[in-house]
Amino acid sequence: MKSRWGSRRFNDLQLEIIATLRCCKYSHAHFFEYLLLIDFKVKRLSKLHFYMDDSGTRNPDKKQGTIATHRRDWFALGGILVREEDEEEARTLHSAFCKRWSLQHPLHSAELRNCSLNYAWLDKLDKVQLGQFYEGLYGLMKSAPVTGLACVIDRSGYNARYGEKYKGQRWLLCKTAFSIVVERAVKIARMDERKLRVLPERCNKREDRTLKAYYETLRTEELPFEAGASAKYTPLGAAQFKDTLYEFDLKFKSSPLAQLADLYLWPMCMGGYNKQNRPYARLLEDGKLIECQLPEEVRGTHGTKYSCFDLQT
Repeated sequence: MKSRWGSRRFNDLQLEIIATLRCCKYSHAHFFEYLLLIDFKVKRLSKLHFYMDDSGTRNPDKKQGTIATHRRDWFALGGILVREEDEEEARTLHSAFCKRWSLQHPLHSAELRNCSLNYAWLDKLDKVQLGQFYEGLYGLMKSAPVTGLACVIDRSGYNARYGEKYKGQRWLLCKTAFSIVVERAVKIARMDERKLRVLPERCNKREDRTLKAYYETLRTEELPFEAGASAKYTPLGAAQFKDTLYEFDLKFKSSPLAQLADLYLWPMCMGGYNKQNRPYARLLEDGKLIECQLPEEVRGTHGTKYSCFDLQT
């Protein structure tokens, strides 16, 4: 499959500039000099947005919270990549779906899957209506111009690999997941000649400060992993992070794009355990996950990362 990333599309500003240039009578030298200047300015202005959510228990020593019926135990950070010029389209599609079903509350993956809390009313729909709702919800995920990216860590595998080696000195899983997934988002942004906005959903003050600290560390230091072990993933250096990372901005659950990030994250987590999981398999089949849009040779270094899944206990 041809890579979607790195093939720049014209945006409205570029089209306006092209139209203006066609009306002007520049010498060839001035014409190309002006084009190079405009191209530089457009690239400086173009952004890729990474909306992020979390899932699971981030402390490796803490027991799993409420045990889901699938009995899997992970921690994950991830969500959706969206080019800034595509955000309006995604918001319009989100608004249309919410209006179609008269929704008054943010789309929340756990509530939607379990027909609970603000979405307990789903349990009262008949089978046909419920099927229409879920199919419409997937239709929103499919048609929105966004792409799924995540880092998912199996907690039992993580403890099997690092529990004895580091004992009480292990990191919070969010440090590992944030570093990995943001680096991969940076790689995608650089392929597309864009800057990256990192846009996590708000959690609580302490955890929000923690993520911001991880972000600032990436801008000034190398990745926090052992150089030898991480070399096969072609890690970026501090200069590349600093050049590409543009902004860190926390988002409320009311953000339509933050809601889409939440909807995408759970299927990506489940896909690490079961490739036949229906929501994951549909997203994969429809080319909505980053692995589907990358050249095969970089999927292992730029795509969604499933960590410690080979050591599940």
